[in-house]
Amino acid sequence: MNPQDVNVHEEQILENQKHWERKPLLRQIYRGFHELIAAQLSQKPDSQIVELGSGIGNIRKVIPTCLRTDLFPNPWLDQTENAYALSFTDGSVSDLILFDVFHHFRYPGTALQEFERVLQPGGRVIIFDPCISLLGLIVYGPLHPEPIAAFQPITWLAPGNWLPSETDYYAAQGNATRVFVQKQFADRLGAWKVVSVQRIAALAYAASGGYSGPQLYPTAAYPLVKAIEKILQPFPLVFATRLLVVLEKK
Repeated sequence: MNPQDVNVHEEQILENQKHWERKPLLRQIYRGFHELIAAQLSQKPDSQIVELGSGIGNIRKVIPTCLRTDLFPNPWLDQTENAYALSFTDGSVSDLILFDVFHHFRYPGTALQEFERVLQPGGRVIIFDPCISLLGLIVYGPLHPEPIAAFQPITWLAPGNWLPSETDYYAAQGNATRVFVQKQFADRLGAWKVVSVQRIAALAYAASGGYSGPQLYPTAAYPLVKAIEKILQPFPLVFATRLLVVLEKK
């Protein structure tokens, strides 16, 4: 990754840390997201849980044993990892958690091949990513700096002469929806059992403004907004803004 991308990444991490510290609603929402993820862990007795792209590393509040990693070092992280070339030995990891990471893979199939290598049989990849619905088009379209790229081709595998060290910045927020909801690459997932694909009407998150956007409701109204979410949940084509995917290595 070139120095400019590194600087942008680090600046964003530091900005996110500031917003996290001064926005209690965000901490409450992310705890709920992390609890959803924790409920999908493989529960293998010899567990080694790894999060890729940990950012500010807040998952430990819910999953204390989770190893937090990212492309670049930071004091709160445990180690650096490149998703295309992980340092873990074959069959040594029970669970890989990807929170807002999948849509940054320029070559998602290549990443999944590496995940298959390091996972134990029955180990899981848990993906939490944007979901593109009618509301999602608004939340992740004009209101978000990263592209949805709904009509851009997805390059499943890296070219033969490509090296993981050549990883560059890439974002296509619609990719998880295209791969796991629209099933555009279903024939490429033969190594995986698709345990679950949940489209979540995460209104509380969408209206929170995320890290940097304006908060559209008071923190005290969080339970009310969550109750509204339950009413909207049966209509994912319109209201789903989050996607929870669980893949299990066969």
